[in-house]
Amino acid sequence: MQTRLVAIGEGRLLLYVAGQICRDGDEVMTGRCPDEVSVEEATRRARMCGLAVLAQIEQSVGLDNVVELAQVIGFVRSVEDFTEQSRVVNGASDLFVEVFGSAGKHTRAAVGSSGLPLGATVEIAAVAVVRTG
Repeated sequence: MQTRLVAIGEGRLLLYVAGQICRDGDEVMTGRCPDEVSVEEATRRARMCGLAVLAQIEQSVGLDNVVELAQVIGFVRSVEDFTEQSRVVNGASDLFVEVFGSAGKHTRAAVGSSGLPLGATVEIAAVAVVRTG
């Protein structure tokens, strides 16, 4: 399941979007930041994950029904002493603000990880407040 809706009252729901990994078509974009994948490339991949999050929102409820993006959680496959996960996750965060304007501003966690599903470089999950009708 890629999304889950939870009622919060008065015509509003929380839409949870499962973590989306970076893909180029059917191919998972793998590699660890910054020794195998540059920070700039990892940031581009985070944006691609953000596009996948938007596609899940569109498929589930439609982008026009988003009231605000409440939270984003970004995971970056990185070497032990890498400290720029937040810079990488900006690739997705900046995209959400481009698409939703001020409603795209959100709380966020940017976490380093020694491994992600299928060896992906980046994974992005999100929670949006959406209207029901």
